Amino acid sequence: MTNLSFFRRMSLQRIRKSSTSVHSEPEKPTLLVEEELPIPTTPETQTVLLLHAARQPYQLTEGYSVPQLQDEHEVLVRTQAIGLNPIDWKAPDFNFAIPELPYISGRELAGEVVKIPGKASRLQSRDRVLVISTDYRDLRKAAYQEYVVAFDYNTVRLPRSLSMEEGSTLGVAFVAAALALGVCMGVDFSSVLDGPDLFSLVREVDPESIADDIRSECLDGIQSHERARAGDWLAIWGGSSTSANLTIQLAKLAGLKTVAVVDKARHGLRLANHSVIRTDLLVDSHDPQRAVDIIRGNLNGKIRFGIDTMGRESATSLLQSLSPSNLATSAPAAKPSPAANDLKGSPPATPPATPHDSTLLSAHLVGLTGLPKQSSPEGSLFHTVPIKLFHEIPAVGEAMVSWLERLLEKGLISPPEIIDVEHGLGSINQALDRMRKGEIRGGKLVVRVA
Repeated sequence: MTNLSFFRRMSLQRIRKSSTSVHSEPEKPTLLVEEELPIPTTPETQTVLLLHAARQPYQLTEGYSVPQLQDEHEVLVRTQAIGLNPIDWKAPDFNFAIPELPYISGRELAGEVVKIPGKASRLQSRDRVLVISTDYRDLRKAAYQEYVVAFDYNTVRLPRSLSMEEGSTLGVAFVAAALALGVCMGVDFSSVLDGPDLFSLVREVDPESIADDIRSECLDGIQSHERARAGDWLAIWGGSSTSANLTIQLAKLAGLKTVAVVDKARHGLRLANHSVIRTDLLVDSHDPQRAVDIIRGNLNGKIRFGIDTMGRESATSLLQSLSPSNLATSAPAAKPSPAANDLKGSPPATPPATPHDSTLLSAHLVGLTGLPKQSSPEGSLFHTVPIKLFHEIPAVGEAMVSWLERLLEKGLISPPEIIDVEHGLGSINQALDRMRKGEIRGGKLVVRVA
């Protein structure tokens, strides 16, 4: 048996598209796929990681039943690599998004299909796949277990050029980015490998099939004439996060111009030199007001779209950077702050109250983790990402995962950098502790299960 490649222990950048062994740290081999071997028999029980109470570590538990398929769209996947997300430690620490106890967590994984539905499916046994589990209420779909149930329309076939570990980093960030851009901002991806026009797609489904709490966002969040188009500017506050990584990549494919607000001391050089996620304007987040002044001074009212990945405070700063297009040009110039004296031009004034009409081009702020405490000012609209669309509306999920398969096959989307790899379900607690301490920045921490 010949290894395809080996990991470098502390500096995983990318696992190269090569069948040649790279001898760096042989104790960290990449996952192997043996096409000749028969499909292993699925056991009746498995090992899982259970959360028994908030603010407690997850417990390794053996003898837990392997989940059963209950729907014609469901497949069973043997977990091989798990991508960790901040929600995995924030949920137990702050006691939210835990619908029942004991609870199984984990939102994205890569593995091998071991059971397919009886109906015809684009998935086959032994397919190497990425599973994106946004339905946190169904414990069968959680990643912290050896066998996972997934909808076929939430499952992505991985190209041979990607390892299981790389595949496990992509899912949640891709879904959040695609929905934020496509639904909340109206970006049409149809010119990029026949990608989805999510703005139009959600208006073609039965409105009653869309959950009550996201229906307004999906159908009324942005009007047709306000949709983001090629050449428009998008600012992303927290531009070093994994969700920002995928957002930048998708926005650039759609022709948008991007601004990233980051801690330049930690991430500036990496982002400035990165061929995939290099932005048109890179702004330091150390002084939020100065960051606002730089954006407004450079773009002078030309930026209507913003996505915040960090929280309420940064979303409030980002809101100050945005200007409704047809108000900024008519508003009187604001007196620049002292920090902006060295900038070319003056930042536009806060737009005056203006009656709504069909020609108003509003500013649109999407909060991935929080929105400003204040209500949205005149000429600006707040958005939350309707994640439920992905797993509750099959047409949406199918369109997104099929597109991601094409993007990966053609190399138009690159996985985030892997910072490190832990081994075994039992290592997840220590891995999450590393995330709590802020040790994992600008990339992903992955746990290899098999």
